[in-house]
Amino acid sequence: MKTRITELLGIEHPIVQGGMHYVGFAELAAAVSNAGGLGIITALTQKTPDDLAKEIARCREMTNKPFGVNVTFLPVIEAPDYQGYVQAVIDGGVKVVETAGNNPQKWMPMFKENDIKVIHKCTSVRHSLKAETIGCDAVSVDGFECGGHPGEDDIPNMILLPRAADELKIPFIASGGMADARSLVASLAMGAEGMNMGTRFIATKEAPVHDNVKQAILNASELDTRLVMRPLRNTERVLTNPTVERLLEKERELGKDLQFKDVMAEVAGVYPKVMMDGETESGAWSCGMVAGLINDVPTCQELIDRIMSEADALIRERLEGLVA
Repeated sequence: MKTRITELLGIEHPIVQGGMHYVGFAELAAAVSNAGGLGIITALTQKTPDDLAKEIARCREMTNKPFGVNVTFLPVIEAPDYQGYVQAVIDGGVKVVETAGNNPQKWMPMFKENDIKVIHKCTSVRHSLKAETIGCDAVSVDGFECGGHPGEDDIPNMILLPRAADELKIPFIASGGMADARSLVASLAMGAEGMNMGTRFIATKEAPVHDNVKQAILNASELDTRLVMRPLRNTERVLTNPTVERLLEKERELGKDLQFKDVMAEVAGVYPKVMMDGETESGAWSCGMVAGLINDVPTCQELIDRIMSEADALIRERLEGLVA
C-alpha cells in the first residue's frame, strides 16, 4: 500500500508505532520496523542523551529498516537536556523524529540541516496548521479517544480527521482509537495517509513490558479509561484502577483549588513501577479507549500482516462490492 506517508518515511506499510514512556525501547521499535511499519524509540524514557545514543545503536543491531525517535518537549521548569537528546538523534543517523508536547520550532533548524523528517503530534486542527507553517513534514492527528494526552477540545476522530483533511497540505497520520484494518481503512477514507498505534502495540509479544500490563489491556473494555488532571488542563486518558478512582475523588473534593502537587503521588514516577514491575494499580498510566478492541497478544509481524491483509480485503471486497 503506497501513501504519502510510506513514501515520506521509506516504509512498506502506513503504520507507525507511537512513542510511549517505558514502552518505546529498541526491542519494540525494531520489531515494528522489521514488520514493515515505523518503530519509534521514546527519548525521555532514556535517562540521559548518552543512554539514548546507546538505545539507538542497540536498535540498529536489530533492524536495518527505518525507525524514528519520539522527543516530547515538556512544559516543565527544569527541562531535560533537549540539546543533548536532539544531538543523539542526529549522531545516531535517525531520519525520522516524532515530536510532541510543546511547539518544536526551536529545534526545526537542527532537524532540517540533518535531513530529518519531523512528524508533530497534534490534538487539534489549529495546532496541525501551526506545525505545517513551522515546516513539519507531517502531523499525527490525535483524536479524543487516544491514550495519553488528548488535549482539551474533546474532538473525536470521526470529526477531527476530515477537518484536518480539509485544512492541511502536508500528509497526516490518524492517531487515537487505532487497532486494526477497520481503523486503517476508515482513516484513509477520512483523508489520513496512515495510522499511529500506541496501546495496540503494548499488547504485542515484543513490547518489553510486564505481562500484567498486557493482561490489563486484554481485560479492559472501551468503558475502562478515565480522564485525569482535567482541572489542571493537563488531561490524560488512563486505564482505571483503584488509585485512579482515588485521584478523581481528590479532584472532585478540591475542585478549583487542585494543584499538581496534590496528585503527585498518583502520577509521578509511575511508569517504571507499572511497565517494568507489573504494579498496574500503583498509579495512573496511559491507555486508549481502543483497549476494547484488543483481544490478543500477537507478534508485531503477525499484527501488521493481519492488518494489511484484512485492509486489502475490506477495500477490494466489501467496499468495492458496495458500489459494484
